[in-house]
Amino acid sequence: MPITGNKGEWSEIYAFLRLLADGKLFAADENLNRIENMFFPVVKIIREETAGVPYEYKPAPAFSEIEIWLNGVKISQHPATVFKSEADGLYNRINSSRAGKRVFEIGTTEAFMRGVHVKKLKVSPGKSDIDIQIHDVNTGFENVVGFSIKSKLGLPSTLLNAGGTTNFVFRVDGLDSRHVESINRINTKNKLIARFKAVAENSGRLVYVSMQNDVFHENLIMIDSQMPHVVAHMLLGYYEGVTPTCVGLTEYVCDKNPLSRSDVFYRHKIKEMLCAVALGMKPSTRWDGTDEASGGYIIVKTNGDVLAYHIYNRNAFKNYLLNNTKFERASSTRHGYGTLYEDHGAICIKLNLQIRFM
Repeated sequence: MPITGNKGEWSEIYAFLRLLADGKLFAADENLNRIENMFFPVVKIIREETAGVPYEYKPAPAFSEIEIWLNGVKISQHPATVFKSEADGLYNRINSSRAGKRVFEIGTTEAFMRGVHVKKLKVSPGKSDIDIQIHDVNTGFENVVGFSIKSKLGLPSTLLNAGGTTNFVFRVDGLDSRHVESINRINTKNKLIARFKAVAENSGRLVYVSMQNDVFHENLIMIDSQMPHVVAHMLLGYYEGVTPTCVGLTEYVCDKNPLSRSDVFYRHKIKEMLCAVALGMKPSTRWDGTDEASGGYIIVKTNGDVLAYHIYNRNAFKNYLLNNTKFERASSTRHGYGTLYEDHGAICIKLNLQIRFM
């Protein structure tokens, strides 16, 4: 069977080839620019496509060769220049393919992949997209850390995927029940915004009540006991049509100040929430506060740079997330939100959270 994937999936192989060819992983600042004097030498990359069969790819001294090891035995080696040539070719082929999520084959890259024991675009399901042993110039340690990979070569990827688990429940005060049916009948292209506007025009006011999913609620209060309220007010700003951007919604919450806290509090907590999601916190899985992508984030830029946000530039990563993400509306039918309903005599509505990179 040919190997097929979308631009994001092929980008993971590109990052793998590029890092081995370069032998180092550069850090990024908060604007996703390379920090020339901050990088991590790559000791080896580990790919475990089949459980219990980890192949190790090691740049040899002086980065002239890439050695491939299995179970402590070197099984082959290849010129680093070949990896560079393959990385360059793959980058060009990804860029020349049609935009969108359509999957495609890249036969020349697939042939090279099989020659270096890579048979899949993605490793076995786990906590990270790529596991790298890097040399930490600050401590001298050479730990194996996992990174999540995001690519700017294809469509913007989601940071937080929508689901029934990401619904927030609001009570609608001041709305006469006779308006419920007519508002629910609104079915225009932007029906959710239109319904939200109709609620306001008929004296309705949304008050946050709860989250639909207890696990996601507990995950958010691990960040702060009031985090669900903060996100709920961001959702209100979004559905009011104020702005979709996370940085804009953060300023909206600062202005509304629903918890009577400082602007510093809201900005810090929202960045912490975005960072937690980026590094592995999921709505439907109980979170213990640990980063699943223990190394951080690797981003494939449109110019082919492969840059990282590691623990040492975590603040830059949080600023990058805040400035480069937005709220968006997923399918209301699939995820069961956006319709007024009665619950124990109260009129309620669910609003859904999905966050995507811009």
